[in-house]
Amino acid sequence: MKIVVNPKYSYLRSWIEQIPSFFEEEGRVVYRARNLLKVFTLESGMDVNVKKYKTPCLLNRIVYSFFRKTKASRAYCNTIKIIEKGFDAAEAIAYIEIKRNGLFSDGYFISLQCHQVKEIREYCAGPLSGNENLIDEFTRYSAKMHDAGIYHLDYSPGNILICNSDGKYAFILVDVNRMKFMPVSFDAGCRNFSRLFVDDEIYKRIGLIYSQSRKNTFTKEEVILLIIKYKNRFFKKRACKKQIKSLFMKFHV
Repeated sequence: MKIVVNPKYSYLRSWIEQIPSFFEEEGRVVYRARNLLKVFTLESGMDVNVKKYKTPCLLNRIVYSFFRKTKASRAYCNTIKIIEKGFDAAEAIAYIEIKRNGLFSDGYFISLQCHQVKEIREYCAGPLSGNENLIDEFTRYSAKMHDAGIYHLDYSPGNILICNSDGKYAFILVDVNRMKFMPVSFDAGCRNFSRLFVDDEIYKRIGLIYSQSRKNTFTKEEVILLIIKYKNRFFKKRACKKQIKSLFMKFHV
């Protein structure tokens, strides 16, 4: 078993080492699907998130054993990079990798629980009216992040948390194992918003603010059209996938 602990939380090592032995029976379930996310409250009162990733198929067990970093490792390293660049993420405490028969089997990522936050999901369907300040701040935040060379490959409604303090918004990234740290082109930046909202009025606002926040050669009208194009493409593709899955399930009942 490989365990890497953030030096700031070295005092938690003995508890972290025991996580695989009690994870299934203890803790409060926050999310259960492909992966399992639980919250544990320590004796000090600290709330800690522990995410156990689904055991990969045999091929990916080989890949993660010899050729690629595991999701747990990437989540830990990416969180540290994001914070080093001046942006917020759920602070990394540690990660665990377990091998069975010489191959990677299970991974855990441990982080601080974020309190008094909302998911941006709550605003995905709109309306824009009354939420202009939030959308403007989020767009400027995204532009700064892109300028800093941070590109979240799963920039989706559940992976962006919002803190609101006296009308001032701050944003926290979660589920960061799929990231790229690279120069982010203006086109790629526009595409990054595609899965977040469904209301075109919100996208028009995003296009306006994004065009003002990053250096580019496009007019604001062109930026708005580009962002809406990527949004429509994403939702059309998702609808097609759902239709194909529905047909597949129908013929395999």
